[in-house]
Amino acid sequence: MYALTAIKGVGRRYANIVLKKADIDFSKRAGELSHDELERIVEIIQNPLQYKIPQWFLNRQKDRTSGKYWQLVSNAVDNSLREDLDRMKKVRVHRGLRHDWNLRVRGQHTKTTGRGGRTVGVTKKK
Repeated sequence: MYALTAIKGVGRRYANIVLKKADIDFSKRAGELSHDELERIVEIIQNPLQYKIPQWFLNRQKDRTSGKYWQLVSNAVDNSLREDLDRMKKVRVHRGLRHDWNLRVRGQHTKTTGRGGRTVGVTKKK
């Protein structure tokens, strides 16, 4: 199970549900899997909705361009994140601007923390 989590976009819970749908024992190690079991795992990861994995479980819900639900894996995760950030920067959304300025995006306080290596403080007199 934990070998699947090495794939970007596949976490522990998603790996768990994929192995349940493929009827594979959780205690099996990655090298012990047969070719057929590997093909079943790949098929379920690529087409999760056909195997009745719920939409709320997927990591790309209601895509902006297509309106579909996806489970993004490996390079697709990075590509979609980059596209989303570029779209936000282009539209000049507040969140996109914060990303562009390399500031905190999620409402954290920035007065004293996260100054990025610049030392500010009192110098000691000799």
